[in-house]
Amino acid sequence: MLTRRHIRVKVMQCIYALTQAKDDSLRKQENFLQASIDNMYTLYLLMFSLFIEVHERASDQINLSSKKYLANASDNLPNKEKFLNNKLLLQIVGNKSLSDELENRKLNNWYLNEEYVKIIYKEIIESELYQEYMAKPNSTYEEDKKLILDLFKNIIAPNEKIYEYFEDDKLTWVDDIPIVNTYILKQFKKVKESDLPSYFLPPLLKDSEDLEYANKLLTKTLLNNQKLEKEIEGKTPNWDKDRIADIDAILLKMAICELLNFPSIPERVTINEFLEIAKEYSTPKSSIFINGILDKLVKEYMDEGKLKKVGRGLL
Repeated sequence: MLTRRHIRVKVMQCIYALTQAKDDSLRKQENFLQASIDNMYTLYLLMFSLFIEVHERASDQINLSSKKYLANASDNLPNKEKFLNNKLLLQIVGNKSLSDELENRKLNNWYLNEEYVKIIYKEIIESELYQEYMAKPNSTYEEDKKLILDLFKNIIAPNEKIYEYFEDDKLTWVDDIPIVNTYILKQFKKVKESDLPSYFLPPLLKDSEDLEYANKLLTKTLLNNQKLEKEIEGKTPNWDKDRIADIDAILLKMAICELLNFPSIPERVTINEFLEIAKEYSTPKSSIFINGILDKLVKEYMDEGKLKKVGRGLL
């Protein structure tokens, strides 16, 4: 789920937080990085638990409608329980592994904030997607899957109230939401009726090397801060630290650190990755500025024999 680019962003956030707080505690930043990575998985789980809560609310509404005298529009649909029996929705609701994970992590956010479930459920049953789906007496697994995918893409993922809730809960989730939503959409597109429960509990990191990479990039950038600043000064004679955006300075230090300390990562990959991050998180001209400095440094490091790159994809 979490790519190397996302990891670089997490490390950038940690260093930025340290810079703003003027806190030089390396241990604190390592803990912050680990928490930020773990919290991304929490966000993923909360998105899926929202489907469980919506299903439960739909069930409650059907039970209520059977006891009242006045029906509303959804009560008059030919098969009121069709949504409850949506095959993909039942895969999520009946997934014991997912339920156990939610319980172990004590993720009862929607139970404590049921107004958000009500908002999502109301938008779902009032949508054309839902009305058209419910109007048909039967549906295949692929049709059930399409409904859930479309509801997530058009109603849940872009919902401003849900976004505001996540933003208020944890600041780092602002950057995680698009990543998690995109990943969930891919999962819905690929899911099969025969998939095991573990399909919905993918590993957050590809392997242990990713976590090692994250910690090494963080610690080596922080511990070599002064040295990295001198590297930048050497390529910007008129360098004024106060005039360079904080994010630009952090990204430059991280990129230089990666160039010098990660021999398996090609220099072009490092430069391209940090340029893309700069385009998203810094000023419009930041990528040009960063690219210019890194190009000069790479040429210098090559001439001096400082770049010792090994592994696949290298010339």
